Amino acid sequence: MAQGVFVITEQRDGEFRKVSFEAVSEGRRVADGLSGDLTVAVLGSGIEGIAGELGKFGADKVLAADDPALADYSTDGYTNVLADLIKNIDPAVIILGATMQGKDLAGRLAARLEAGVAMDCVVINLENGQLTYTRPMFGGKVLADVEIEGAPQIVAIRPNVMTITEAAKDGTVEKPAVAAGDINTAVVEKAMDTGDKVELTEADIVVSGGRGTGGEFGAVEELAAALGGAVGASRSAVDEGWRPHSDQVGQTGKVVSPTLYVACGISGAIQHLAGMSTSKHIVAINKDPDAPIFSKADLGIVGDLFDIAPAVTEEVKKLKG
Repeated sequence: MAQGVFVITEQRDGEFRKVSFEAVSEGRRVADGLSGDLTVAVLGSGIEGIAGELGKFGADKVLAADDPALADYSTDGYTNVLADLIKNIDPAVIILGATMQGKDLAGRLAARLEAGVAMDCVVINLENGQLTYTRPMFGGKVLADVEIEGAPQIVAIRPNVMTITEAAKDGTVEKPAVAAGDINTAVVEKAMDTGDKVELTEADIVVSGGRGTGGEFGAVEELAAALGGAVGASRSAVDEGWRPHSDQVGQTGKVVSPTLYVACGISGAIQHLAGMSTSKHIVAINKDPDAPIFSKADLGIVGDLFDIAPAVTEEVKKLKG
C-alpha cells in the first residue's frame, strides 16, 4: 500500500536550488499529516557530499543517485532513475518544484507511473486524510482546488511560495545503484551566466520594466540593485529586444512569487499578471492612472517612472546606510 512522501530535489553545480528546500519542508509537513516517512532524492554526479544538507529540513532518508550519466539533466535519464526509485519506495505523494526542469519531469513521470499530476500548485491542503491541491488557472483569474485519485499523486509546487522550515531528522544518506538507461539527448555546450545576477524565480524582490521604459532599463536596474533583487521584464519589453527572454515575467515567460514585486511602466495585461499575481506585495509605477496593473497593486504610484524610481532608489540607499 502506497504511503509516505517522496520529494525530488534540484541542484545545479553542487548547490541546491531554493525550491528544493521548499519542497522538502512541505514534504515534511505532508508526511507528518499522513503519519508517513519522507524520502528525498538527489540526482547528479559528485553530489553525495551535499545530500546530507537535507536532513535539517525534515528528510528521514536521502537517496543520492550519483552517476556520471546524471551530471547534466536529461528527461530520459532522470525519468528512468526516478521511476525505479519511486517504484521501490511506493510513496503516496511525490513533490517537486514547478521549475522548467520540474515541469518537464513531472509530466514524463506521470505518464511512466500512470499517476495523476497537479502542476504549479500554491497550496497543499490535508484534511481528514484527503489531499487537495490549489493551483491558479485562466491566467491567475481563478484558483482551482484539485483532488487526484489513486497513488502516487504528483504535485509540482510553484517556487517561492512554500515556507522553508527546519525540522531536523536523521537524513540518512543512501547511495542506490542507478541505471540511467538509454538517453536520446546530449548536452553539447553550456552558456552560463557567471555574474552575480539573482535568479528571477527564486528572488525575494523583483523589479520589472515594461513598454513604459522605452528601452531604458537603467532606473529599473538601479532600483533592483539597491533592493538586492532581480530584474524582470514584460513581454512587450522582450519583444522589442530590450531584455533577454530569460527576464520575461508572464504567461509565456517565468512565473515569480517574490515577497515584493515592483512593476515599472507595465500596464498589466492579463498575460503579465499570470506570471506575478501570487507575489506577496505588489507596487506599481505608471503614468496612466487607469492602467490595469493598479487593480492588482497593494501600492500604486501614478507618475513618471524615471522620476519616481530614482527617488525610491536614493531613499533605499539612505535606509541601508
